[in-house]
Amino acid sequence: MAVDTATTQSMGICNFATGRLDPTDNTAITVTLGFKPRHIRLVNEDLVVVWEKFEGMADNATIKTVTAGTTTYDTTSGIVITENGFTVLAAAAGDGDNVIWAAWG
Repeated sequence: MAVDTATTQSMGICNFATGRLDPTDNTAITVTLGFKPRHIRLVNEDLVVVWEKFEGMADNATIKTVTAGTTTYDTTSGIVITENGFTVLAAAAGDGDNVIWAAWG
């Protein structure tokens, strides 16, 4: 028998934030939101690569879509959700690339 686990928030409460990363030295970047995100979308405008992370995924896992449209389950260059935001690991942050993000919680 399949088991489905869902999390919800109080009626009328939805957190949303967007921003831009400033990756300059190819290291991990921590973003503090003030809420725990449940979905994060990260877009590297220079490489045209999209990473997405959903609450419940393994810490090192993201869904990655590249320019050619290929989508993979990536376990090497992800996003880690924290209680107050998220951390973008170095491979996803890039080095000097234009990277934008959106987070829903």
